[in-house]
Amino acid sequence: MNTNTIIPAKLPFSYYQNSDVLFLAKDLIGKVLCTQIDGEISGGIIVETEAYYGTIDKASHAYGGRRTNRTEIMYSEGGVSYVYLCYGIHHLFNIVTSQINEPHAVLIRAVEPFIGTEIIERRRKMPIQKAAVSSGPGSAAKALGIDLTFNKKDLNSEEIWLEDHGFKYKDIVSTARVGIAYAQEHALLPWRFFVKGNKYVSKPNK
Repeated sequence: MNTNTIIPAKLPFSYYQNSDVLFLAKDLIGKVLCTQIDGEISGGIIVETEAYYGTIDKASHAYGGRRTNRTEIMYSEGGVSYVYLCYGIHHLFNIVTSQINEPHAVLIRAVEPFIGTEIIERRRKMPIQKAAVSSGPGSAAKALGIDLTFNKKDLNSEEIWLEDHGFKYKDIVSTARVGIAYAQEHALLPWRFFVKGNKYVSKPNK
């Protein structure tokens, strides 16, 4: 990992409005996802993502133009959060991207603890040295205190935002997404991105 000497700043809304969700899913690697809950700030470096390509992607909640109360937020302008409950257990955090009525999204699958590590350890009841603390989308959300109350939040609010600290990774791998066999041939698309060799990546890191 290389770092540039820059002053960390929140990513602007214009960043999220890029219509190329595959570019964003890869570019988000190295950005820092932050939350503030009851005055406590915690953050993690994004090390694994998945892209979901709107209405044409069989793995997307918006495939075929599907619109429900849950997925309506995906059709908004990029720069807001989409959080949903998976299997009634795990909260999954997604970044809505692109323009109005282009329901693209990026799922954050893993983060490396970076800010407020003692807060993360308290939430997860384990040391940050254990990969399980924030490996996988459910664990990443738990580590940062993200639940359904974070759904439909602007991503430059005082509650949740992303920062650029200049982290750059030379070896970012693209592979098939995880757990989407229902998407048929789209399950094979290489739309998952992760940092090779990073222990917080959720699935076999090859």
